[in-house]
Amino acid sequence: MITYEYPLNERIRTLLRLEDLFEKTLHFSRGADGYEHHVALVTLFEILEVAGRADLKVDLVQELERQRQILMSYRNNPDISETALAGALYEIEQASAALLSMAGKIGQYLRENEWLMNIRSRAAIPGGVCEFDLPSYHFWLHRSPEERQADLHGWAAPMMPIRDGLTIVLRLLRASGHPEHLLARRGQYQMMMGGRSAQMLRLQLLRSETSIPEISANKYALNIRFLGTECVARARQAESDVAFELTFCNL
Repeated sequence: MITYEYPLNERIRTLLRLEDLFEKTLHFSRGADGYEHHVALVTLFEILEVAGRADLKVDLVQELERQRQILMSYRNNPDISETALAGALYEIEQASAALLSMAGKIGQYLRENEWLMNIRSRAAIPGGVCEFDLPSYHFWLHRSPEERQADLHGWAAPMMPIRDGLTIVLRLLRASGHPEHLLARRGQYQMMMGGRSAQMLRLQLLRSETSIPEISANKYALNIRFLGTECVARARQAESDVAFELTFCNL
């Protein structure tokens, strides 16, 4: 199955963007090639940009506390595994404590590193990090993979509480809904929301399905148009019926 996620508010949109950026940073930092480590560093700068919202840390702490209170209400419930519940509560409490221990603005230690900020500004220019522009960066890219990995870990580690917190929130959000099996007639599906509350939509298609969903939604209506993959550039709607699963997720 291929999953397409569509956030319905700015907060979830930010969390999804950060999740994607953290995954890319960690993926490329595990590599050994200088080009991979360059991508990891540039992606870390993107995290710094997206995570710069002053209320991100507060939002995560508040949401984790709200989820902790909900889980606490399940204690002594015979239908709930006490071991699983204790593990989930411990994970939330650890994530909250790590977030609260973060002092100052997110990523401020990176902003105070003049060398990194010089690379960041040059990276915004096409071809701006060539060896004649940044010889010190060129030297760093030719250090051993282990040394570069250690540096990348040191630069990313202080922001990992953000990654851990949003991972828990998004996991709970994704698990909150129940998929519905639906059919888009001639590639078009519309639904009136009718007071239905959701923070994110998850749409799943079989990998063999040659259609791409284009989603638009607000508090009144949901509209999904499926485009044929052979004519994406012309945005032509699929002409056949498309079966899909749709989940409304809400914390």
